[in-house]
Parts: sequence; C-alpha cells; structure tokens
Amino acid sequence: MQIIDGKEISGRIKEELKINVDQLKMKTGKVPGLVTILVGDNPASTFYVNSKAKSCKEIGMFSQVDLLDESISEMELLQLIEKYNNDKKIHGILVQLPLPKHIDEDKIIEAISPSKDVDGFHPISVGKLVIGKDTFLPCTPYGILELLKRYKIETKGKHVVVVGRSNIVGKPAANIMLQKKEGANAIVTVCHSAAEDLTQYTKQADILIAAIGKANFITADMVKEGVVVIDVGINRVEDTASKKGYKIVGDVDFENVKAKSSYITPVPGGVGLMTIAMLLRNTYEAFLKIENVKS
Repeated sequence: MQIIDGKEISGRIKEELKINVDQLKMKTGKVPGLVTILVGDNPASTFYVNSKAKSCKEIGMFSQVDLLDESISEMELLQLIEKYNNDKKIHGILVQLPLPKHIDEDKIIEAISPSKDVDGFHPISVGKLVIGKDTFLPCTPYGILELLKRYKIETKGKHVVVVGRSNIVGKPAANIMLQKKEGANAIVTVCHSAAEDLTQYTKQADILIAAIGKANFITADMVKEGVVVIDVGINRVEDTASKKGYKIVGDVDFENVKAKSSYITPVPGGVGLMTIAMLLRNTYEAFLKIENVKS
C-alpha cells in the first residue's frame, strides 16, 4: 500500500507554476490574475477563499478577493461579474459556492466569460469536456487526474467506479476518465444512492473515486484487493479527544480500507490540496490564451 500524497504533489505543481509565472512576468511584464467572489460569511467558504488567495501570492499571481454581504442582489452580482469579464488584469473569475438562496447559481455561473471560467463549471466548458475538446477542467477532478498521472497509475482499460454524481466532482470525474487521453481511457461506472446494492459495483473497481459526502461510507468489504482509492470526501465528525471537538475524515474508512489498497489518498492531505493547485494552473492557462502567449 502506498499513500498518494496530495500535499507533496500540490507543492510541486505550485513550484512549477511559480517558475512559469516568473518567466511570464519577465517576458510580458504581466502576471495571471484571479478574482474570487465570496457572498456571505460561511466559515468553510471563507477558509477556502483565503487559502486560494494565499496560494496565488505564493507563486506570484495577482489575487483579488471580493467579500460581499449576503444581502447583495442577483443583479448586483451579475454586474460585478460583467465588470471582471472586461477587466484586462483578471484572467480567472471564481464565485465561491454555495450562494444564498435568493441568487440563481446557474445564472451566475453562466454569466462568467468561458475564457475566464477557471472553475470549469460553465455549460460551454462542461460541453467541451464531454466531447473531448480542450477546455478548463473542474479543479477537483483535474486534481484526481493529475495525482493518477504523477503516481504513474495505469488507467487505460481499467475499471473506474465513481461513487457520486455531483456536477462538481462525480459527473466531471467520470467524463474525464472516459476520454481517450493520457491518464484516462478507462471503463467507467457511475453509481449513486439509487443503487440497490452499491457493493456489487464498488467491488469491481480497479480505481474507486469516492465523492458521496458521507463519512467513512466506503468500508473494507466494499472493495477488492489491490484497489486504487481516491477519497474526495471532507466530512466533520465528532472527536472528543480533539481540542476542536471534531476531526476531518473522508468518505472512505481509511484505516481499514488501506490494508486492501495498492494506493490510497488520505483525508486530509490528499485530493483537497490538489483542488487549489489545479485552480492556479487553470488561471495560468487562461492567461496564456487571453494574452496569446506561448508557454
């Protein structure tokens, strides 16, 4: 069993990007710019937004964070996005989800220019992904792809089982793994809560991607020997031994499943850290396209 170390790989990606950004600055006098828009004061969202801004600065990218009151109207938010669509120093626009109930998330996502859609959620980006065209990949599934590549885990012809069908992870992860490309070209099954017996699918997996949002849901009896396990879950569970009163665990019962795994991602320290790294890469790629610069 080998641990897939997301902290190490995300650190390497940031180092590579820092070199690239420094070269861009010397070559063009410009750097990639990312704006992150946060509506409201959700603690988890605030933490993620601050982490993204910190990572941008570490590698020399321009970062701007707009903290907006929860009462902002949908029209005001749409106008702000349009402003950044036309802002030449901004190459990536990210609106932190979820949004307050009075704002239509689909309408907000669709308002972002596809050329600055570094989250990979715009319908145009999604459509291009499905048909195999070059586009921005959603950051968490993109991080999974990168981990599999960096650890040289064979995917061609392997059976990838994705547990979960969200638009953020499950569906795009399945579509990425289907593509006839390096690090993919797999046989893919997507399963979810409608399955009468989930185990009959998960036990077939050569590579299991767990993105269901339930703590320790995947247990040792649900996987076969030698499986590669990618745990996307981030769940808070009670832990009286911790000063915080809780601990963070994945969707996989790590301690028991790791004994049957050939590779496994920990939580924390696995996929989560890759999400920000791939956001930075998408922003870098957006800069190259918008500014018409060759890497």
